[in-house]
Amino acid sequence: MRIIHKFDDFLFTIFPNVKDHTESSLLSELEKYYSYETFKPIVKVEDGWVIIDIDSEKILSHEADFQKVISLCEKGKYLEAKPILQKLITINPTNSDFHRIKGQILSDEGDQDGAVNCLIDSLRWDSKNVWALIMMGNIFAKFKDDLLTAMKYYDQALVAKPNDNIAMNNIGGNLMQQGKIQEAKKYFLDALKINDQYPNTHYALGLIADMENDLSTAFNFSINAIKCNKNKDGLYQNSVRQAFEVAKKIVSTNDGQKIWQNYRYKLEFEGDREIEIVEDNNIPTAAKFEFAENYKRTKHTIRYKPDYPAIEHLITHELVHLDFVIKARKVELNQLFISKQNHKDTFIKGLELTVKKLRKMGISEEDISKYCSGLFDGLNLQVYNAPIDLFIEDFIYSDYSDLRPYQFLSLYNMIQNGIKAVTDKDAKEISPKDILSKSKIYNIVNAIQYKELYGIDFIKDHQATQDELKQANEFYKEFVEYKDDKEPAEEYELVMNWAEDLKLDKNFELIAEKEYLTKRTNIDNFLTSIENDPFNIKTPDPSEKRDMDKFQKSQKEIGTNMSVVMYMVSALEFFKGMPIDDIRKIAVEIALQGRLGYSPDKDGYLVPSIPNQEFSGYHILAYYYVSWALSTPEILSQLQLPYAEEYKLALEMFKPKI
Repeated sequence: MRIIHKFDDFLFTIFPNVKDHTESSLLSELEKYYSYETFKPIVKVEDGWVIIDIDSEKILSHEADFQKVISLCEKGKYLEAKPILQKLITINPTNSDFHRIKGQILSDEGDQDGAVNCLIDSLRWDSKNVWALIMMGNIFAKFKDDLLTAMKYYDQALVAKPNDNIAMNNIGGNLMQQGKIQEAKKYFLDALKINDQYPNTHYALGLIADMENDLSTAFNFSINAIKCNKNKDGLYQNSVRQAFEVAKKIVSTNDGQKIWQNYRYKLEFEGDREIEIVEDNNIPTAAKFEFAENYKRTKHTIRYKPDYPAIEHLITHELVHLDFVIKARKVELNQLFISKQNHKDTFIKGLELTVKKLRKMGISEEDISKYCSGLFDGLNLQVYNAPIDLFIEDFIYSDYSDLRPYQFLSLYNMIQNGIKAVTDKDAKEISPKDILSKSKIYNIVNAIQYKELYGIDFIKDHQATQDELKQANEFYKEFVEYKDDKEPAEEYELVMNWAEDLKLDKNFELIAEKEYLTKRTNIDNFLTSIENDPFNIKTPDPSEKRDMDKFQKSQKEIGTNMSVVMYMVSALEFFKGMPIDDIRKIAVEIALQGRLGYSPDKDGYLVPSIPNQEFSGYHILAYYYVSWALSTPEILSQLQLPYAEEYKLALEMFKPKI
C-alpha cells in the first residue's frame, strides 16, 4: 500500500517525536513507525510530499467485523465493541478508521488522552481522515480548552476536504457548543458558501444571529432552515419554533409601526386624501378599509382590532388595497364589487335544506336569518378578497421585507382560523357542503402561498378532497402566471374567473367604478348619457366589452329565444295604455340597473316602478328592450340587445290584443 503525507508543519504535529524537524529525522521516524512485523517500508520525499510504500499482503479489510463494531458503538455497547476492534487493529494496524473509532470510544468513555493517541495513529495512517481531524479538534476545544490546537486540526480537515460543507458545519457546531461563537460563525458562513441548501447551517446561523440580537437576520435564517428542510424532523420543528420566537421578539419592538406610517404618508400624497387609523373592537374582521367616497367622508379610514397579533401587517395589508385601487384609478380601470339584496335573496333561496335543518334543531327564525346573511356575507368576502390578498401578500413580502416577521405571524393566525372554520365538527354538520367546500378551496389557496413564502405546510390540515386540492392548486397556478408582470386592476380578473369556476358569480356584480360613479346621477343626466354613448360604445370598459361579447355570442347560438318573446308579449301588455313619459321612466330605471350588468341566468331583479314583481334575467331583458322600443326607439339599436327578431314576433303575437 502507499501512504502520502504533505511535507508541512502539520506532519510534525502528528509525529511529535521528530524534535529537530529535519528531513532525515522525519524519514527515520516514519520508517520506524510504518514497519510491520518483518516488513520495512520505503520512505522518500518528492516535490514536497512524503511517500511511504509498504509491501504487505496482510492488509485486509475485515469489513464484516468492522461494521459489527460500528453497529455496537451506535448502540453504546462499547464493552462488546472494543475486543473486536482491538483484534482488527492487531491484524491490520494500517487502517486509519480502526484507530479513529477506538479514539471515539475512548473519548466517549472519558479517556481523552487515550483518545488523542488513537486519533494520532489514525492520522499517521491517513493524514486526510477528515473525521479523525474533526474529532481531534473537538477534544482540544471541549476538553483541553486549547482552541489554538483545535483550530489547527479543524483547518487541516478543511484542507483535506475543502468542499465538504457538512464537515465545516460540524466544526462550527462543536465550536458553538463550547461557546466559541465567533469562531463557529466563520465555519458556518464558509459552509453556507459551499451549500446554501443545507438546513443545519441556516438554523445555526439563526441561533447565532439571535444571540447577537440581530433579530431580522435570525428570522431570515430560521425561515431558510424551514424551507431547506424537506423532512419534518427534529431540526425542522426546532427551526419552526425558532422562527416564531424570533418573530415575536421583533413584533414586540413596535418597529413595524414606522413602516406602515411611512407607507400611509406615501399613499396620502398619491391619492390626495388623508388616511386615519382607528382602533375598533366592534368590526367583524381583524381590520377593514373604509373608502372615504363610500362613506361620504373626507378621509379614508382603516379600522383594526388592537389585540390582534402583528396588527402592523394587517394595517399595511389594508394600505396595499388602497395602493392597488389608486393604481387602477389612474388608468381608469378600477372595479367595484357590488352585492345587492336580490343577490342575497337568491343565495338564501338555495339554503332551503339548511334552513329546514336549523328549524328542526329549534333555532329561532331571527338567528336563522342572521346565520344565512352571515354565510352570504362571509362567502362574498372570500370571493372578493382571496385572489386580491394573494397579490397583496406577495407585494408585502417582496417590497417590505422588514415586515416579514409580522406577516409570518399574522398569516399563520388567519390560516389557523380558516382551518378551524372549515374543519370544525359543528360547522361541518350545519353548513351546506357545497358552500363549505368552496370556502375551503379559497382557504387552501392562502395556505399554498404561505408554504411558498415561509415553508410551513398547513394544506393537509384543511382535510380537503382531491378535487378541492386540485381546484386550489389550479387557482394558485393562475395567480403565479399573473403576479410577476401584474398590470393595474388585473386582480379583478381572478376575482371573476374564480367565482365563475366555483359558480359563485351570481352573488355579486363586478363593475367599472368610473361608469358606476358617472351614471349614479339623476334620471335626466342618465338618459342623456345613454343617448350619447349607450353601453360605452365610444369609451368601452374592457371588462364590460368582454361580458357583452360573451352575452351576444351566447344569444346568437340560441337563435330565436321564445322565452324572451313571451316575456316581451307580457311587457307589451303591461305598457299598454301607459303614457310615454312613464314608460321612459321605467326604461331609464331598468337601464340604470343594466349599466351594472344583467345576466340571463340570474334571478331576483327588481324595478322600483314595477312593485311586487321579481324578474328573472330574460324577463328583465325583455322589459328592457320593450320599454326603450316604445319610449325612445331612435336609440334602440345602440342598446346592443340582440332581440330584434324576438320583438317582431312578439308584436305579431300581441296584435290581436291591441
